[in-house]
Amino acid sequence: MKILVLNCGSSSIKFQLFEMTTESVLSRGIVEKVGLKGSFLKLEKENGQKVMFEGEILDHQTGIEYVLGVLTSRKHGCLKSLD
Repeated sequence: MKILVLNCGSSSIKFQLFEMTTESVLSRGIVEKVGLKGSFLKLEKENGQKVMFEGEILDHQTGIEYVLGVLTSRKHGCLKSLD
């Protein structure tokens, strides 16, 4: 079972995705400057590789959509789907 934990602040969203059967972190990251110019998402994969995505993240809903999109992306994601 995988569990996604979100910690939403006034202008950031921190997240970690856990694999509970092995008690390991599959991915972690942060969305910074939500609602401000220069917003971005930083992702750290299980293997330590870090990637950054810049975008216009106007609100927390959009930020969470970015997080889910990255976690399910073919190139950087660790989930095949959200099911």
